[in-house]
Amino acid sequence: MKCEILGKLVPAVCFTMDAGESIYNQSGSMVWMTDGIKMTTSSKGGLLKGFARALLTQESVFMNTFTAEKTGAKVAFGMSFPGEICQVHIQPGYEIIAQKGAFLCAETGVKMEVTTVKKLGGGFFGGEGFFLQKYSGEGYAFLEIDGDVVEYTLEAGQTMRVDSGNVAYFESSVQYSVEMVKGFKNVLFGGEGLFLTTLTGPGKIWLQTATISELAGRIIPFLPKN
Repeated sequence: MKCEILGKLVPAVCFTMDAGESIYNQSGSMVWMTDGIKMTTSSKGGLLKGFARALLTQESVFMNTFTAEKTGAKVAFGMSFPGEICQVHIQPGYEIIAQKGAFLCAETGVKMEVTTVKKLGGGFFGGEGFFLQKYSGEGYAFLEIDGDVVEYTLEAGQTMRVDSGNVAYFESSVQYSVEMVKGFKNVLFGGEGLFLTTLTGPGKIWLQTATISELAGRIIPFLPKN
């Protein structure tokens, strides 16, 4: 299977597959496919898991699997918001944790499931709620990330403080928690909110420069009032 990320502002990822190869996606993200592609729809693990995935991580109940019936068949999946598509290599023993709603598509050897925030404060104030997405298994996963993506490597004990909602994904070795902004004036007049997400190494983290909620907040004042 070969893949190519096309476009810049609102990109898509296009797969050229050999006969028998498959890729599954978030329902509704397919933008084009050639002859020789067969689509099947399932809840990926049963209806209960499908409903839990939809309720807790903003993904759809059903996933579509696209299988090539002949070599050279193509299928492409597109983003729904300006940003980047990140290709992540998942291997046995190597897992990543991503923001809810990040999933675009993945090879069938990759398992995407719901994971919970370990610390209570992280669920209430971390910007992503109690539930995130965990990717395990073997193969490539493709994530849609708002804005541009910046990568950092944290040493053991090293911490990055991030505005809530700007955490795209991180290696499972990284600890995720939340702390309150210090200083009375900072809280009242700083304009950065009451809480920051803290990511503590060791491990790699990927941050996004924008969020859909921030864009929505800028647009809402300009919408018609009636």
